[in-house]
Amino acid sequence: MEKLKFAFYWAASCGGCEIAVLDINEKILDVTKQADIVFWPVAMDVKYKDVEAMPDKSIDVCFFNGSVRNSENEKMAKLLRKKSKILVAFGSCAHEGCIPGLANLHDRQEVFRKVYMDCPSVKNESHAVPAPSVKVKEGELHLPEFYDTVKTLGQTVEVDYVLPGCPPPVDLIVKAVEAIATNKLPPKGSVLAPNKSVCDECPRKREKKRISKVYRVYEKPPEPELCLLEQGILCMGPATRAGCGAQCLKVDMPCTGCGGSCPGEMEQGAAMMSALASILGVDEEKQEGYDPQKLISQVKDPVGTFYRYSLPASILRRRVKKE
Repeated sequence: MEKLKFAFYWAASCGGCEIAVLDINEKILDVTKQADIVFWPVAMDVKYKDVEAMPDKSIDVCFFNGSVRNSENEKMAKLLRKKSKILVAFGSCAHEGCIPGLANLHDRQEVFRKVYMDCPSVKNESHAVPAPSVKVKEGELHLPEFYDTVKTLGQTVEVDYVLPGCPPPVDLIVKAVEAIATNKLPPKGSVLAPNKSVCDECPRKREKKRISKVYRVYEKPPEPELCLLEQGILCMGPATRAGCGAQCLKVDMPCTGCGGSCPGEMEQGAAMMSALASILGVDEEKQEGYDPQKLISQVKDPVGTFYRYSLPASILRRRVKKE
């Protein structure tokens, strides 16, 4: 039987998704029995021209990790879509934009100024910044164009499946590969993760539904068996899709939301704000001098808390640019 052809690509992301592929350990040997990896720039010397020369739809499955930050990312997304039968948004950056997507609070000019001029460790008296092309005595040099707005893979090309997480948990990766190898994938458009929330996987006890104070993770030693949100420690579990086994919560760290929106929720940030609003200050509402603004001001970084992984994919998408 002819082996499947796999491709892996790394766009705007930290590289953790590449490591996650190797974290399946000895099961990588099972993958190589079932598939030939025809394109994986981080591990193989394959040029873009080699991909361009491949017949259309000759790649059975492409696992694309990273958001679309520049013109090179966009070009490769469109090229690999053309060459692949199945395109998987692999990890949170490709799925919803993730940490690179928080740059949508700024534009290209602001990002360049911060990195190349205002950074204390940078000396740049000429205020030079990257440009798509520059002429030198040897000829003209070219760099990918840096976009104002970070996009998800799905906002750039059609995506067949999503494998969520930052990075995707090993168990989900293994199950996805097995489903591909046995031709048992769910309908196109599916998220390859359980249809429940992180709270459904969390072993912590939930006893009450009211809090009056919000704590940052370092401000309060948590009770080891009680729901962190019920202790006032912000946890994105109620608004985040399961599949991770609640690993963070098992070591006293709150969920930060890398699994993306829960099934049926189009907006992770709004869903979490709604969940928090339903328990924060419930008792104080009946008291004289109740100040809801004072309560919500306890959340020190609303965008970084509620939209840490999902800003580009959200209704907000980015800060409004005023011409």
